[in-house]
Amino acid sequence: MSQVFVILILLLIFVVPAIFQWLWNITCPDVFHLPTITYWQAFRLLILAALLFGGLHFGTQSSGSWSFGL
Repeated sequence: MSQVFVILILLLIFVVPAIFQWLWNITCPDVFHLPTITYWQAFRLLILAALLFGGLHFGTQSSGSWSFGL
């Protein structure tokens, strides 16, 4: 079970940036006149977005400042 989980996580780490790169490269250059990006630029953009918008929790159970006791 844990081997499958590790393989799934590694697959997601490599597939999600590729999908993001593909979506960026077919949309943003035409719509916003932005340059195309490489795989590693897409990878870094996803990490930056996760850090800025709080997407990296890794199982923490903190209530945070937005919970309001609900």
